[in-house]
Amino acid sequence: MILEHEIPYGTKLYFGESAKIKRNIENIASDILYANGFEEIVTPIFSYHQHLSIANERELVRVNDVQNNNMSLRADSTIDVVRIIDKRLGQNTEHKKWFYIQPVFRYPSIEQYQVGVEFMDEKSLSSVMNLAVDIFHKLKVKPLIQVSNMRIPILLTAMFDELTIDDFRHINIEKFLNLKIDWIDKLVYLQHVEQVNELLVIVPQEIKNELLKMKELCTEMSCDNSVLAPMYYAEMLYYDELFFRCIENNEVYARGGRYKNSETTSVGFAIYTDTLCEALTK
Repeated sequence: MILEHEIPYGTKLYFGESAKIKRNIENIASDILYANGFEEIVTPIFSYHQHLSIANERELVRVNDVQNNNMSLRADSTIDVVRIIDKRLGQNTEHKKWFYIQPVFRYPSIEQYQVGVEFMDEKSLSSVMNLAVDIFHKLKVKPLIQVSNMRIPILLTAMFDELTIDDFRHINIEKFLNLKIDWIDKLVYLQHVEQVNELLVIVPQEIKNELLKMKELCTEMSCDNSVLAPMYYAEMLYYDELFFRCIENNEVYARGGRYKNSETTSVGFAIYTDTLCEALTK
């Protein structure tokens, strides 16, 4: 029996103070983004192409169109924004800097509000990461910025037959240390940009190249509250290189990175409005 006051599990209800805080987050973010040359886009809730964005297609909420073609509720905004700008609006605009304020939906009834940013045809991740820092600063929030590089776990699994990508998903430190390789041990415990130079002289060239990208990003960062996490790996279909997360008290407020769509390199991030709103309400 479903009571009259019940709402589906995973959906969101904002009212009074919580609605005010949510709107304040969105207003502050949009003001900063407009001031930095970004334009807003609102994409359709329904999409034919969400399987291109989601690693696990079972998370899609599926429906059918009038001709019985498969489509799904928007489960991710990034690739939809880039695809629509590139394929549908390309002849009408040359603008490359876009943001969106809209929810995404996951099976069975998970609703998640986001403020997202996509800077198309841009390689500098710091150009958007510093915007996220500015938004948090305006909200009087100072999360920890965790900088990673998805290429490092992928390269390490190619170098060592003993390692699998699941070892990085689950941060299997014991397995890394059991390799008994000095530079691997140092990579596991690498946290601060000042430690990178010591590693650069002992790691293989492929790893060195990726560490240099992380070091460069940290020097361009407008935040001193940061750590490096070179062994971190998140299963994403598009973030495949430099990556960052904004974390406080084990809650992720935002994440973003550099990615490719077709041959276009872009950078972007998403702020998780619900998580941030709950923290600010407390």
